[in-house]
Amino acid sequence: MGDYQVTGVQQDALGAVQLELGGNPNALALRRPFDPLAHDLEASFRLTRFADLKGRGCKVPQEVLNKLVEGLQQDYNSSSEHEHAHFMHMAIPRIGIGLDCSVTPLRHGGLCLVQTTDFFYPLVDDPYMMGKIACANVLSDLYAMGVTECDNMLMLLGVSTKMTEKERDVVIPLIMRGFKDSALEAGTTVTGGQTVVNPWCTIGGVATTVCQPNEYIVPDNAVVGDVLVLTKPLGTQVAVNAHQWLDQPERWNRIKLVVSEEDVRKAYHRAMDSMARLNRIASRLMHKYNAHGATDITGFGLLGHAQTLASHQKNEVSFVIHNLPVIAKMAAVAKACGNMSLGRNFRGLLICLPREQAAAYCKDIEKQEGYQAWIIGIVEKGNRTARIIDKPRVIEVPAKE
Repeated sequence: MGDYQVTGVQQDALGAVQLELGGNPNALALRRPFDPLAHDLEASFRLTRFADLKGRGCKVPQEVLNKLVEGLQQDYNSSSEHEHAHFMHMAIPRIGIGLDCSVTPLRHGGLCLVQTTDFFYPLVDDPYMMGKIACANVLSDLYAMGVTECDNMLMLLGVSTKMTEKERDVVIPLIMRGFKDSALEAGTTVTGGQTVVNPWCTIGGVATTVCQPNEYIVPDNAVVGDVLVLTKPLGTQVAVNAHQWLDQPERWNRIKLVVSEEDVRKAYHRAMDSMARLNRIASRLMHKYNAHGATDITGFGLLGHAQTLASHQKNEVSFVIHNLPVIAKMAAVAKACGNMSLGRNFRGLLICLPREQAAAYCKDIEKQEGYQAWIIGIVEKGNRTARIIDKPRVIEVPAKE
């Protein structure tokens, strides 16, 4: 893992991780919520404070990012012409710019290399859960393209210079353990990576697999009459923000009339569990029920990613979203805050499915996972855009008990 050396203090911290897990690193259900005091940290310790970007002015607007991607696509198309002769004996196209993963044909055996990378600032205050969430999200890009097996992962870790030595030696091993446990759950391993020091805490990685063409689903085959299925509830970012506001009276006062502290805590734990849950079963069922394409919903929200998916369709179609499944009470919180985005960072899949198979898909995923999926919209004739209707139906999804 690059330059990072494990100290005696960190070994003690890893022991604390095992204690929290009841001696079983995969027994997440038995794990107690992260308690700073149990690790001799200040009661006020919050991991999310190490993601402070001074108002988040560093975030690249989607329209700017789209232009950058278009420029890459032009360069890529130009270079691909030169490479065409080299790969013309193969049926596998090079794809990737603007999609969740890159797919590269290999020189031998009719196989292809599927790769993705992603990293994040802390979204939650539990370091172990943040590690799981980060790993689940790196893998989710594979799952969005129907790739259910990952051959290898690398971990990318940024240790904040603002952490004290004690905070670092407690938090970093917990994050690493969470990432590793999620990889093991996915049937893969972390074999390397890089660790650096910078002003913010960051955690992410690279996921790589070699597969045959029938193992991935190019997300460009939506047809008129398809329906849109969502595999996780919206509102995770709202739940995380509301939980942080419990410590901030001026912000809590804005929402306390529409939600209780207990509601917020339940929603926060539902959000953490949801973001850490692998999309592997959802991906496997995409093959069984003949999905025409999917995408992973992350930083640009439900509508932003739906628009990107729509723009890549071969047919002249558009996506129309009618239903919004939201973690209980979080729609009211979003409204109280001026319609804060419900769709950011919720880490589910948006899938285009044949209408006659969508209900069976939702029933099957609930049977296998114990969690619901929802039909949220339709594919109609159009100009490769996406929209949410003016008054969508909000479906309240129970928070964690």
